Amino acid sequence: MPKYIFVTGGVVSSLGKGLAASSIGCLLEARGLRVTLIKLDPYINVDPGTMSPFQHGEVFVTDDGAETDLDLGHYERFTNAHLSQANNWTTGRIYLSVLEKERRGDYLGKTIQVIPHITNEIMEAIRSVTSNGEADVVIAEIGGTVGDIESLPFLEAIRQLGNEEGRENALFVHVTLVPYIAAAGELKTKPTQHSVRELREIGIAPDILLCRSDRPLSHDLRSKIALFCNVKESAVISAQDVDTIYDVPLTFHDQGLDDLIVSSLHLNEVAVQTDLSEWRKLVSTVREPSAGETAIAIVGKYVELEDSYKSLREALTHGGIANNLRVNVRWIESEELMDEESDARLRDFDAILVPGGFGKRGVEGMIRAISYARRTRTPYFGICLGMQTACVEFARSACDLKDADSTEFNLETPHPIIFKLRDLVGVEQFGGTMRLGACPCVLSEGSLAREIYGGAEQISERHRHRYEFNPAYREAFERSGLVFSGVSPDQKFIEIVELSRDEHPWFLACQFHPEFKSKPLAPHPLFASFVHAAFQNRLKTETSVEQIPDADVPAIERAATASEN
Repeated sequence: MPKYIFVTGGVVSSLGKGLAASSIGCLLEARGLRVTLIKLDPYINVDPGTMSPFQHGEVFVTDDGAETDLDLGHYERFTNAHLSQANNWTTGRIYLSVLEKERRGDYLGKTIQVIPHITNEIMEAIRSVTSNGEADVVIAEIGGTVGDIESLPFLEAIRQLGNEEGRENALFVHVTLVPYIAAAGELKTKPTQHSVRELREIGIAPDILLCRSDRPLSHDLRSKIALFCNVKESAVISAQDVDTIYDVPLTFHDQGLDDLIVSSLHLNEVAVQTDLSEWRKLVSTVREPSAGETAIAIVGKYVELEDSYKSLREALTHGGIANNLRVNVRWIESEELMDEESDARLRDFDAILVPGGFGKRGVEGMIRAISYARRTRTPYFGICLGMQTACVEFARSACDLKDADSTEFNLETPHPIIFKLRDLVGVEQFGGTMRLGACPCVLSEGSLAREIYGGAEQISERHRHRYEFNPAYREAFERSGLVFSGVSPDQKFIEIVELSRDEHPWFLACQFHPEFKSKPLAPHPLFASFVHAAFQNRLKTETSVEQIPDADVPAIERAATASEN
């Protein structure tokens, strides 16, 4: 029978409940336990697939094609759990399931109520993630903040589930805030006390408190929190701000959190001693990489909110870890590259990446960035929309198709290089209608892509797109020098395009999202290779500058003039 850990949050949102749950999972796996995680979100959307990245951040896609909360990305990066649609439930999806059952007559004419029908559905969702007994511990994170009206059914459900499973099988962890008041010059515990009181009023007594703060908690403060919140002092864990998220499991371990959880859930007989040596080495590399650093520009549409590209940013960090490099990322709003100064804004970077996105806004800025990368032989990596815009740029510049475009941006284009998925013609509904999840891809012999994947003939990557490359233009592109190095086994979908290494040292774009499968201890090969190419470009540029006497760096402009010819 599995054990359950319920993670809630109080005082304010964005305290890092997802990272806390992921770190707990990481520590328990280091103790030899099998872990799975589930996120319960209180919003009414069935899934986050149609939500704006500015409101919700990134949409993380699992192998089975589920569009999920970005916290599932943290879960997969920090643990070995293989997640699916079953690992993310929303209020909308819970109610939809209950209403479908009611329409079928499953409730035998009963009056459907929040308690017990909605709460039973939530409990069933939590239990179902390990129905086959493949996990020793289920970690359930409740989205939102204690006190929000929309999260009450989820809190009531975990209260009931905790009672049914018993104290030895269920543990409540509450993430809270201990703010520093500058005027008073001290940390204040009252918000934490009030948050715990709200939990206790609905019948949940937290066993462990993870106290977020920007500075250490003194012994006196921890004692005070323990006293007023009715927990053991050893269960008041400082969750102080850290310079890298990968240090969170280590700070928790150093305070004995995993020992406390193992003891409370009576897992001592099956848990082994913690081995975090690889994780400590990882954190050391992130903090002090020995090989140097490289600068990469991300030219995107949603750069105002970094969470919009959370997995992408972490995957670049992983690529840096693989090369023992620090990756300095600069976020560039693509609309800022719409003038004649666009080249000048990109010259300080060792590589350029254009990520995914939807809609016309900023696309021409992306195309300018891609043109610059192609002309100056600057390493370029395009993902999803970044592949589609790379194809449009190539069509206009190399194939002499001046008005080439995507039908997403221009329905009247005479050269629809990118068009709507043939499977979606006539489908107007947006939610869940894209090409989603893991799909196979066959790699061409002798290609850069195949080399990066270690010579693999076929790979599997996760997708999330509504438009595809128009195969009617493939022959014209190949004549002009574009290499189609990755295609679906049935030849229907173009998955990877690249320029030959005679034309460009590293120019590759893919329709899928490799960032979703990158982990700190297992960096994705595409990101590892891209970061390596960026660093090589940096070394080459520095060497070129050193060889020019009395070099005026701005005038050299990264030797771009010579490269353009």
